[in-house]
Amino acid sequence: MFKEIKYFVFITIFAIFLFLSGKYYFSDTNKKKSYRSYNNISEKINTFAEKLPVLENDTNQIIEYVERSQGKNKKKFNFWKLLESDE
Repeated sequence: MFKEIKYFVFITIFAIFLFLSGKYYFSDTNKKKSYRSYNNISEKINTFAEKLPVLENDTNQIIEYVERSQGKNKKKFNFWKLLESDE
């Protein structure tokens, strides 16, 4: 008997919690507050973006191209032969 009453109390508390959470989440006041906070975040991003300094581009001609020798004296490596050698 006590066990059934305990389960009933747990289920009712859980159901009340879900009902009140859903009621608050879907309420108009919560939607207005969340919309206002989204607008405030957008305004803050815009004000910080205006204050950012623009850096000068100093990356012109930074890449150096190296020509490889086209000689045929390259040593070809085989993976399994490298594992087998004791060197």
